Amino acid sequence: MKKIVTSVAATLLLSTTSAMALELYQDANGQVFTTKGEGRTLINIDTKAEKLVNGITIMRDDSPEFALGKETHINMKFVPQDNPDMWLKAGVRIQGTFENRSVDYAGATPNESISEAYLRRVRFEVAAGFNKWTSFVMDVRNDKANYEDDGEQEFNVGDAYVQIKKPFNTSLVNFKLFRAKIDVSRTETVKSARTIHYDRPQVADEAAQYISHNRRGTNAQVYGDWEKKVHYQLAFGDGVNSGKMKDASGSSLASGGATQKSFFYGGKVKLSPFDGWEEKHVTETYFGQGKHFTLGASYWISPEISYKNGTQDTTIDHTLMNLELSVHYKGLMIQGEYFDFGGVVKDASTVAVETGHSQGWYATSEYVIEELAFLAPYVRYESWNKFEGQDGYDYKSAMGGVNWYLKGNTIKAGLTYQQEKYGAALKDGERTQENIKVTTQFFF
Repeated sequence: MKKIVTSVAATLLLSTTSAMALELYQDANGQVFTTKGEGRTLINIDTKAEKLVNGITIMRDDSPEFALGKETHINMKFVPQDNPDMWLKAGVRIQGTFENRSVDYAGATPNESISEAYLRRVRFEVAAGFNKWTSFVMDVRNDKANYEDDGEQEFNVGDAYVQIKKPFNTSLVNFKLFRAKIDVSRTETVKSARTIHYDRPQVADEAAQYISHNRRGTNAQVYGDWEKKVHYQLAFGDGVNSGKMKDASGSSLASGGATQKSFFYGGKVKLSPFDGWEEKHVTETYFGQGKHFTLGASYWISPEISYKNGTQDTTIDHTLMNLELSVHYKGLMIQGEYFDFGGVVKDASTVAVETGHSQGWYATSEYVIEELAFLAPYVRYESWNKFEGQDGYDYKSAMGGVNWYLKGNTIKAGLTYQQEKYGAALKDGERTQENIKVTTQFFF
């Protein structure tokens, strides 16, 4: 009851008095006063009303003012009064898509036009801080609900990791354990709520499965940075999932299952060499604020993957090299990545296994027009040769669209047009596909 009286009194006082100039005092009975007195102790409070009353925060103070207000932080944070080193975060993410997809086949297959409405991502996110070093982050998700004939899908766990930050009081050494992303690709590492387009490039999605399942199979990581100029990550852990293994055409490679005798391992290094251009947060959306320049390179190995090819047992090694460049200056953002996949199986249907390399890249750019209520036109181009040295394995995609940041990434909408071209050797044959998508997001 005393806490309730204290909170109510503090709220009433805050509504009539400037928080910057206010000092509150409390006696042994929990009564709140605005003046000093015998038996009264000063309440150690923050100048923000939400922190004073209940220890709950959500708004980003450094956010621009959008049409619907300032952007929120990732999740709402609750801090207990009796232990400020502990905390709880909770939040939601929903991305809706209305899509029209037209496919023009080069062969005898009839052309088709399909309209879809589905939930691209539905997620509940939660995190907990145990002390000033250790926290736990996780989410449960139901992605692509009602996509094509998939119905309502099922919920599953995405992230689920323990993070240990600065155990030696330096940003050079931090740890993550269990289901945390390994940095096989910049755009795959960026939180999907902060990507420019909800569907990442296909070549990057392949990288997300090529080394470790959904780039977050159970693993252990050490990572850190030196003055935000040098970032690194080293990791090892569980490898690929047979259900996500594909040959160069895109057909299932290990329908009979797969086993992996060894952990994947590897790492990434990123540099921000120019003073004042350091990268502090990995994102694709900058809202016309600040600047950064980053170069990165990674190399990952997922060895001793055994699967049954017909009646023949086959063992292959997956390797992945990734290069990235990311730069933004105020409203302009440019980002690109290059991928080289080693150990790609050409054709799952042949008894004699032929492996080779697959190479691809994408580039994307956005320009935020702050004067037009943060409208942001963007373009993206992708080129991927899924088996080097052979004709018919090319995939190309060109995309253009516009995002409207109504409340930053908290509330946004978008319109996208995409044209994709598939080579004759790829699954379902040579074709051209056009996609028009209307997207929305609500996130905090």
